Amino acid sequence: MKLTLHMTSLVGIVFALVCLGVAMTGFLSLDEITDATQLADAKGFAWFWAVLGGIGIAAAVTARWLVQRDDRADGGEPG
Repeated sequence: MKLTLHMTSLVGIVFALVCLGVAMTGFLSLDEITDATQLADAKGFAWFWAVLGGIGIAAAVTARWLVQRDDRADGGEPG
């Protein structure tokens, strides 16, 4: 169980970094768009990836919390 939660935490962090990187690219490229429709679509696209990044962070934090809780329940060192 610990290996699975540790992997979930690592995968969540990697997923969040990739998603937030795509979101940053989207937000930083908004200056180049002149059409109002394309600008609205690009903002929606960037926010979508930002929300996915937030979900990845939440998954990683939850997995880490579960690992620490399990370690304390076993009487081991938290970590």
